[in-house]
Amino acid sequence: MSRKNIAIAGLLTAVCASALILGVRSTNHGTVRQAGVPQTGVSQTGVSQSGRSQALQEHKVKKTYISQDVKTTESLTHADAGRDLKAMLSGAAGQSADKVAAYARKLQRSHGHIAMLMWIDFSTGKASTFKSVHPKGTPEQERVMKEYLSAAKTTIKRQGTYESPAFTVGSRSYFLMGQRSSDGRYGVIGLIDRTVLKQVTSHQQKNLRLIPYPKEGRFRVESVHTDTLRDITVKTGHDNENASHYYENEVVVRFRNGPPDNRQLEAIAREIHGSTPRKLGYAYIFRSSDMTYPELKAYFESRWRPQYTEPHYMYLTNDTVGENMTFDVAPNDMLFSAYQWNLPAIETGKGWNLSRGSDTVPVAVVDTGVQADHPDLKGQLLTGYNAISGSGLPDDDVGHGTHVTGIIGALVNNGEGVAGISWYNKILPVKVLDNTGAGTTYSVAEGIIWAADHGAKVINLSLGNYADSQFLHDAIKYAYNKDVVLVSASGNDNTERPGYPAAYPEVLAVAATTASDERADFSNYGDYVDVSAPGESIASTYIGSQYAALSGTSMASPHAAALAGLVRSLNPDLTNKEVMDLMTKNAVDLGAKGHDKYFGWGRLDVYRTLQAAAGEGVPVEQWPLHVKDRLQQLQQRLKGMM
Repeated sequence: MSRKNIAIAGLLTAVCASALILGVRSTNHGTVRQAGVPQTGVSQTGVSQSGRSQALQEHKVKKTYISQDVKTTESLTHADAGRDLKAMLSGAAGQSADKVAAYARKLQRSHGHIAMLMWIDFSTGKASTFKSVHPKGTPEQERVMKEYLSAAKTTIKRQGTYESPAFTVGSRSYFLMGQRSSDGRYGVIGLIDRTVLKQVTSHQQKNLRLIPYPKEGRFRVESVHTDTLRDITVKTGHDNENASHYYENEVVVRFRNGPPDNRQLEAIAREIHGSTPRKLGYAYIFRSSDMTYPELKAYFESRWRPQYTEPHYMYLTNDTVGENMTFDVAPNDMLFSAYQWNLPAIETGKGWNLSRGSDTVPVAVVDTGVQADHPDLKGQLLTGYNAISGSGLPDDDVGHGTHVTGIIGALVNNGEGVAGISWYNKILPVKVLDNTGAGTTYSVAEGIIWAADHGAKVINLSLGNYADSQFLHDAIKYAYNKDVVLVSASGNDNTERPGYPAAYPEVLAVAATTASDERADFSNYGDYVDVSAPGESIASTYIGSQYAALSGTSMASPHAAALAGLVRSLNPDLTNKEVMDLMTKNAVDLGAKGHDKYFGWGRLDVYRTLQAAAGEGVPVEQWPLHVKDRLQQLQQRLKGMM
């Protein structure tokens, strides 16, 4: 089935099918609701036995992914800490006390998880301690920490290296690591905060939908069947696959005969007990102090007969928790060989011989923002935009956007951390999701339009919702019509229900695969899926100048966005549709032959796609048609400039 036919079928399904409306009240943005579709085989009183069994099995599988992500993140934390201590030994050995102290302070400022550093001169027996955060706990906890510290001093002097088991001081977990210089004169010990493991666990519980998200502590959750208006409650993370969130006291309206004038807008505001609406593109967002969404919808449809009215939806992050490849290009990034299985799996190293990207082809990451001073992203970022605050920097307070950004564009061959898929494509960070990892239709649409207007050639959207919003679709079409390649994650609920924006025909929808080229168990599927990419325990940059391994289609999507950036860098004449076609036609077919609902056209192949983009994929008999297409595109562009 073509993407166009899928869209039409989805519209008919939306008209004919019964649905659930799930409500959520926000403490700071008014009332939020959830909309969804009921599962078959569900009674009034609960879920069927088979449905319950399926939910328990899915819960178990997702917990396994989280456990794997946390374990890999712990290994990344240890490897990164070891590198930092070795770097300090190399940079501070033989320096004055003041320079050693300056080095330690600089390292701790950029790496907040290093709670304490101890520099030891074994030739004099003198030790200097630098603390950024002094851990305070019970006398017993502090006694255990001192014992491990004493063991670290003794062990590194004798053997050169030391790592303690994890231990708790106060409410935090730590480990101690020690290194000795090659000449045996100096040693350094670091007290490393393990909070990142809790962050990854919490992050993945939400993004793999193991808990109700947004959680009920922040929102009042209700549910109503659209036909019977019977109340239903979202109780578990499994229920999230049927939920789409929206603000109950807001409505998105696109007027049929052009925008109202100021006098009419003031009259509307009085009648709905609201304030001046927000406008983006063709649509307005109205908020009422006391009217619900159904009441607002009825008001506008009876008084104004608009082109459409719809809820103001929220969008959530979509992360969750072969063959032997011969590399023509092998980067020296510290974590690459041990942890980044995903790059050789898609033939990235061979592809780098054809394209390593270009700074003239920006890739926008529309997400939670990015940690601008992460050492592995230095020089890779353009000035972005914060659609949540409307001003200020797009700082990442979640970690998701920083992780996605690193998959695309972490510095390559700098001896540190991880390698991105692109060496030279700049990243345009756009913050549209808040500190809970959620954002509205308005913020997401605004971010897409802003990115398209500010030079993005590719936009990555590792976020989603099960509601088909015309407002969001307008923003998608706006960017697509500006020749932007749009890439989005399919979702992490192991469901065939189409998620948006991935299911829009203008968007390249990406499912997730494992290290063994199998479908990731959490990955959403359906006829709208175009391609698949690695999404299991993907190592990348994380907030706090750290590294983490996360699983999810959120991690698969940036693989495709990065490849689109490489393709457009190699062959700038290709249109967005041609780029998407090249990526699907040159994917490695997995599952059923041809297109299938689990892998789309197959798993991405960087090398094959770039070969085709370079012109090697155009058969001789098709070359005249290829040239004709190029001339027609050029004519269209010239007409648009007149």
